[in-house]
Amino acid sequence: MQLVDDEPELRDILSRVLQSGDHYANEMRLSRNEAHSGDRIVDCRVSPIDCGGASLLVEMTDVTRRIQITRENALLIQHGAGRQMIRQLAHEIKNPLGGIRGAAQLLARQLASAEQREYTDVVISETDRLAGLVNTLLGPGGPTNKEPQNVHELLEYVVRLVEAEDNWSLTIRRDYDPGLPLIDLDRDQIVQAILNLMRNAIAALNGQGTITLRSRAVMNFTIGETRHRVIASIEIEDDGPGIPIELQDSIFYPLVTSRPDGTGLGLPAAQELLSRHGGMIEFESRLGRTVFIMRIPLNLSRHE
Repeated sequence: MQLVDDEPELRDILSRVLQSGDHYANEMRLSRNEAHSGDRIVDCRVSPIDCGGASLLVEMTDVTRRIQITRENALLIQHGAGRQMIRQLAHEIKNPLGGIRGAAQLLARQLASAEQREYTDVVISETDRLAGLVNTLLGPGGPTNKEPQNVHELLEYVVRLVEAEDNWSLTIRRDYDPGLPLIDLDRDQIVQAILNLMRNAIAALNGQGTITLRSRAVMNFTIGETRHRVIASIEIEDDGPGIPIELQDSIFYPLVTSRPDGTGLGLPAAQELLSRHGGMIEFESRLGRTVFIMRIPLNLSRHE
């Protein structure tokens, strides 16, 4: 079985070490192949040698999980900062909006002309729009109402929703793990999180391309500081242009977006909803492949 495909970057490194005689040590990304289903990050060391006809010694250590844990911790810190920002925004915006709406309603009652009341209607309408924007940022409130759910049914439900609201001809591919058990979830909250990620993928593709929905059970996985015996990994992948490099470290902060018509609220709201289930959302992005991964702990004792 071939462990490493023909990687242009690796080929270039080997060539440079052969020519210069210098040692090389750095991290590099290896693409998925028949032996590995996902991209890997390796600590690569190349040394010139002269031993039995060999010219180079190549050492690779898989550091993918270590890098992922570092990124997860950064995402958790980002989510905490985003949640604090949300609370501040809610306090600073919602209270004045209520006063503005009430004043506009009182003013409308004093106006005899329907023409003049059109202006107060605009004030009330725009106030309601801003209040709705803040509520979207906060996400669904209240405690979670968890019940055993089939996550594939939730994914298909979201597909039907987005197909009904948009005119596009995207290809939707499924790669589901049929052995994935029922998961204790708040249906409305997880549907909203999946919907936010799906809408982001659709917007990134601009109506053309492929979205892949994937599910897997992953054993012995750590989320934050908690190690779980098994988790569900739900992926939403698109083959669009990717997330701009300059935004990749901040996309889960509120109001961060690369789209002129975007609000920057969908991702932080989805991350908040996953956090209420003890999970989190990670992502990988490059040209031609962006995947958002929902990590959800499983409680198998109730459903085994």
